[in-house]
Amino acid sequence: MTPLALFTLLVAAVAVERLIELAVAQRNAAWAFARGGVESGRGHYPPMVVLHTGLLAACVAEAFWSGREFDARWGLAALVAVLASQALRWWCVATLGPQWNTRIIVVPGLSLVARGPYRWLRHPNYVAVALEGAALPLVHSAWITAAGFTVLNAVLLLGFRIPAEERALSAAPAASAAR
Repeated sequence: MTPLALFTLLVAAVAVERLIELAVAQRNAAWAFARGGVESGRGHYPPMVVLHTGLLAACVAEAFWSGREFDARWGLAALVAVLASQALRWWCVATLGPQWNTRIIVVPGLSLVARGPYRWLRHPNYVAVALEGAALPLVHSAWITAAGFTVLNAVLLLGFRIPAEERALSAAPAASAAR
C-alpha cells in the first residue's frame, strides 16, 4: 500500500473518530438538557464544524494534488503528535464524562472539573484540537493545510469559542461547561 493510501486511511480513521465524538456529544447534550443545561455560543458552532470537516478533506486533497513524497522523519513525528492529541482528547472526554461536549452547555449547579488534564490546563481539549490540526496534515507533508487550519482554528478558538465558554461559565458561577 502506498504512503498516500495509508495517509488517506489515517484521515478516514480520524473522520470515524470524529463521528464517534459527535455521537458521544449528542448523548451528553441530552443528559445536560435533562438537567437544565443551557447552551451558549451557537453562532460559532457551524463554522467550527466546517473548519474541522474542511481539515480532513484538505489533508487528503493537498497530499494528493501536491505530489509531495512522504517524508518518514517528519511524517512519523507528526503521527506520534496525532496519536498524542487523540489520547489527550479522550482523556478530556473521560474526565468530564457526561459534561463533555462539542457544544458549550452549562449545567447549573455543577462544579468546575479540576481533575485529569483540567488540573493543569483550563482548556486541554483545545490543546488536543490544535495539536491534531497542525500534526495530521504534516503526516503527509500537507503543510499548507496545517498552516491554514492552525491560523483559522486560532481565530475561532481565541476570538469566539473560548470567550463564549468563559462567558457561559461566569454567568453560572457554580457550573461546569461541557468542553
